[in-house]
Amino acid sequence: MHRSCVPVCPVDCIYEGARSLYINPDECVDSSACKLECEEGAIYSESDLPDEQQQHLVDNAAFFGEILPGGDRVGSPGGAAALGPVGVDTPLVAALPPRG
Repeated sequence: MHRSCVPVCPVDCIYEGARSLYINPDECVDSSACKLECEEGAIYSESDLPDEQQQHLVDNAAFFGEILPGGDRVGSPGGAAALGPVGVDTPLVAALPPRG
């Protein structure tokens, strides 16, 4: 979970789960600043997302819109820094094998 993209986000819309970062689609202004800074090349514009990554678009939105394990819904709190790390992930990310 590289965080090089977080400080360059002009609207503080990159939230931290337990094992992944999530971009709030309702708060993002599509500046591409995070995409340019991302060390892993893991951030795509929605229109450039490869077909094999489409499940992550839906999963990312679920992080904010659905009840997460533990019973909370993130929603759109207006900034990740004030909220702090959420500490849980979506079921899709939580089920992925740990990266070594």
